[in-house]
Amino acid sequence: MTSNLVELCIDASDPLRLAAFWARLLERETGPDGFVVLGRGDPEIAIRFLPGPEPGTGPNQIHLHLTSTTPEQQQSTVDRALGLGARHLDVGQTPEEGHIVLADPEGNELCVIEAGNTFLADTAFLGELACDGTREVGLFWSLALDWPLVWDHDGETAIQSPRGGAKIAWGGAPVRPRSGRNVMHLHVRPTTRADLDAEVERLLSLGATRLDAGHGDACGVPLADPDGNEFCVQEPREGTRRLRR
Repeated sequence: MTSNLVELCIDASDPLRLAAFWARLLERETGPDGFVVLGRGDPEIAIRFLPGPEPGTGPNQIHLHLTSTTPEQQQSTVDRALGLGARHLDVGQTPEEGHIVLADPEGNELCVIEAGNTFLADTAFLGELACDGTREVGLFWSLALDWPLVWDHDGETAIQSPRGGAKIAWGGAPVRPRSGRNVMHLHVRPTTRADLDAEVERLLSLGATRLDAGHGDACGVPLADPDGNEFCVQEPREGTRRLRR
C-alpha cells in the first residue's frame, strides 16, 4: 500500500483570486468550484486554494519553480506573471543567478528558472516544489508516495513520480524555524480501497506523527511529516485502484 499525491494546498486570504492567478499563469483550468487548479493530465500536480490567514512575513516552507525552454520563454512567463499581479522579490539573489524570483499576489515566492537547467530538464512547466527540509523528510516522502529518489547528495534530496512531472526537493539542514501552520501543505490518498486507518498506521511507522483533529482544514486525517510539516490523508474514493507504474 502507498499514498497518491492528490494536490498541493495553499492557504489564501482570497482563494478564488489566487486560484485564478495560478490557473492563468500555468495555463490550466480550474475545477467547478473555482478553488482547484487542475493538472492537464497525469502526473501534473493539482493545486487547491483554501481560506487561510493573512500572508506571513517570512519565506514559505515550499515554493514553486517554473521551467523555461528558451530565454524568451522565461521572460514571457515573467511578463505574464507580472501582468496577472505578481511582483519581483529580492531574496538576496545575485545578478549572476539565472532564475528570476517573484511573489504571487499574496506574497508566495515562486521562481522562473532559466533555460538549460539540467536538473529540471525532464519535468513539466511546473517543474518543482522546492522545500525547506531535511534529508530525513525527503526519505520519508519517497517511501510514503513510492516515488524514487532522483537526487541524494550532501543532505539534499529530491523525488519524482515514476510517470514524470514535477519533482519535490528538499534543501537539507539547517531548516529555517517556523511558527504556526505552513501556508502550503499536501493532501494524499491511499492508492487502494484498503482501510484508511491502515495507511495512516503505515505513515506513522515511517516517521509521521498525529495532529489533533481540529488542526487545519477538514480534509481527512491530519498528520505531520518528520520535520513537523502538516499533511492530510484523505479517504480513498469509491473504485480507487492502484495506478499503473
